[in-house]
Amino acid sequence: MNFVKVTFKTGEYFMGTVQVNKVVTLTGHHDSVFALEGIPHTPMFFSGSGDGMIVQWQMGSDEGQRIAQMGASVYALRYDPATDLLLAGHNFQGLHVLDWRAKQEVRSLKLTDAAIFDIAIAGNKALVAAGDGSVSVVDLTAMKVERRLTASSQKARCIAVRPDQQEFAVGYSDHRIRVFRMEDFAVVADFVAHANSVFCLQYTPDGRVLLSGSRDARLKAWNSAEKYGLQREVAAHLFAINDLRLSPDGKHFVTCSMDKSVKVWRTEDLTLLKVIDKARHAGHGTSVNKLLWSSFNNQVASASDDRTISIWDVIF
Repeated sequence: MNFVKVTFKTGEYFMGTVQVNKVVTLTGHHDSVFALEGIPHTPMFFSGSGDGMIVQWQMGSDEGQRIAQMGASVYALRYDPATDLLLAGHNFQGLHVLDWRAKQEVRSLKLTDAAIFDIAIAGNKALVAAGDGSVSVVDLTAMKVERRLTASSQKARCIAVRPDQQEFAVGYSDHRIRVFRMEDFAVVADFVAHANSVFCLQYTPDGRVLLSGSRDARLKAWNSAEKYGLQREVAAHLFAINDLRLSPDGKHFVTCSMDKSVKVWRTEDLTLLKVIDKARHAGHGTSVNKLLWSSFNNQVASASDDRTISIWDVIF
């Protein structure tokens, strides 16, 4: 398998004080790219795809290295800094733990027959959201299921852990967000958040705001300090918001959508600062599925149904 890097000289684009430069387009996957995950404070990141491949990249490298070939689609990847291992959610075959340096699987755990859509880590626990509506709490030390949370019969799509690790939020296909207390996994908030499936969630670094994006194309900010009351709402995209990622300093974030665009926002007031698309920036030609905002040179990676990953410089 050969991975090819193609560099586009697309120039620089401005909206307000934001400058965006397309650095590189990475190819090599043979199906839609659904998952991106980075290693903090390094240029290293990983991608997972409908072709079952998990690939290691570096922001400044010409090529990727395949570290695993799964038997079906990979929708979720999560790096565990405590062990330097990579967790992969394999469609219909459970949780897999990979030694990415040795390019081998070190253990696995069958959780459900449903697809795994997201994985979050809190201490020595992995929280795994699945298509049967379950959230599995996995003890990573013993590699066993500690609890199985079944608050909905519809798909659990995304998970966000509050920075103090006292709570975590789960977005579901029943349009609701449910917030669980980490100590005993009790539900401390349960509310209709959107008019359709909740596809992405992320807390701000201070934990006071939970951002959500949905298939209804709306972006919302919830005040976690005030029982998750709605703080602000924006009609953000034309079609489903597939993912959102905060910048390393938390002052900005990016969203991506089925409408083929990536958008840059100011966190404080959900002000739109930049639209990155095919016409103006040689962006993606199909749905943009996943994002990564790396602390390496403040670069953003975007992954798409067009089987490519684009790397962007975002300068404020």
